[in-house]
Amino acid sequence: MSEDNYDEEISWIGPVPSIILIEPQMGENIGAAARAMWNFGLPHMRIVNPRDEWPNPRAQAMSSGAGQVMDSVQVLDTTSEALEDLNFVFATTARTRDLTKDVMTPERAMLHARKLISNGKNVGIMFGPERSGLSNDDISYANALISVPVNPEFASLNLAQCVLLLSYEWRRQLSVVPPEFMELAGTDFASSIEVQSLCKRMEEALDARNFFWPEDKAESMLLALRNMLSRLRFTKVDIRIFHGIIKTMEKSRKK
Repeated sequence: MSEDNYDEEISWIGPVPSIILIEPQMGENIGAAARAMWNFGLPHMRIVNPRDEWPNPRAQAMSSGAGQVMDSVQVLDTTSEALEDLNFVFATTARTRDLTKDVMTPERAMLHARKLISNGKNVGIMFGPERSGLSNDDISYANALISVPVNPEFASLNLAQCVLLLSYEWRRQLSVVPPEFMELAGTDFASSIEVQSLCKRMEEALDARNFFWPEDKAESMLLALRNMLSRLRFTKVDIRIFHGIIKTMEKSRKK
């Protein structure tokens, strides 16, 4: 892929953090990390002193579909080289004792990263090697630490999993996505008048079968029925189905 075409493909992303893998050991983890990055729109990966050869065929295979990331990977010899153009660096680590640095949750860290980047700063997130995590020397370069609230009895995260977690949190901070929505599957919600019409027909059908009894309870039962129907999120299809049910009940009564 040419540099011009690459720029066109990622132009929709805007400024984003760089993901920096310090001395990764397995090509499969590098590829999985690249895939996780691209899932959430992060194209910039830097690798410091990978254990195995580079380019790594296992990383390429595992990155399936994330060529935008793999084609532009920067491979560097030292941590200081990988960070030299960055204004702010986060380090992911499970060890926070004896380190005088701010420690943030992933959510807080990505919120801070977004503010920094919106002010024109270059931000990076460091991840350590699979077996031991970041060394104290590497952590010394960081401006702040990211600590994931995991099970204290099993705090070690797989490299690609950790990259996925931070990539997701970054994307979540940028995307206006409702926490819940209904997939309408080709139909529309019913209008208020349609729901009211259904409610009236249901009341009449139930009243014809003496449902609202005893009389002293009838008013409260009717109110509860109306409240229940207005609370439900009927689609137009739902309304037609209920009218069909009531129609069948009415025919049965006549017979």
